[in-house]
Amino acid sequence: MKAEEDRKCIVSGKVLPKEEMLRFTLTPDNLVVPDFKKKLSGRGIWLQNSKQALILAINKNLFSKVVKKNVKAQTELVDMVESLLKKRCLSALSLARKAGVLVTGFEKVCDAIKKDKVAFVVEAQDAGADGHEKIVRLARDLKIFHTFKIEELDQELDKVNTVHIALLYGDMAKAVYNEFSRLESFLKS
Repeated sequence: MKAEEDRKCIVSGKVLPKEEMLRFTLTPDNLVVPDFKKKLSGRGIWLQNSKQALILAINKNLFSKVVKKNVKAQTELVDMVESLLKKRCLSALSLARKAGVLVTGFEKVCDAIKKDKVAFVVEAQDAGADGHEKIVRLARDLKIFHTFKIEELDQELDKVNTVHIALLYGDMAKAVYNEFSRLESFLKS
């Protein structure tokens, strides 16, 4: 990893690859905002991808300390970041569907897993226990994300009762996997 691709977290002091961090910047009126696409102007303020680290940064006023001026990092920033990360995941799923690399429905997902075509699985949080157990047994070493409820998946994919989703191998699956991993990491730590 190149040194210019690494950034220092304002909470932990750890130097990590940019892909493992969240970037924030300031608006002209000194409000802290997320800049995950790294397109907003201004100096980037980097934080490890962690909900707890973000809460700590807000509570200890670390954004102000880093930029050496009074800035506003509101507590709503935590919910905003979580919402943006979720939106990125759902948008990535929608793109994968349009690209034809997304399979939905229990039987179709099971069939794709049996044919060794699946990179990973997304299962609704509110999936039934019986279907969940069958998918877990069949998927063996495949990563299964449980990030969204059926209603959220239905709305994004314009389907009804979307419980099981398989992403087929390929570059698109890697991009979707990265988004889901980022959200999962944020929520867990």
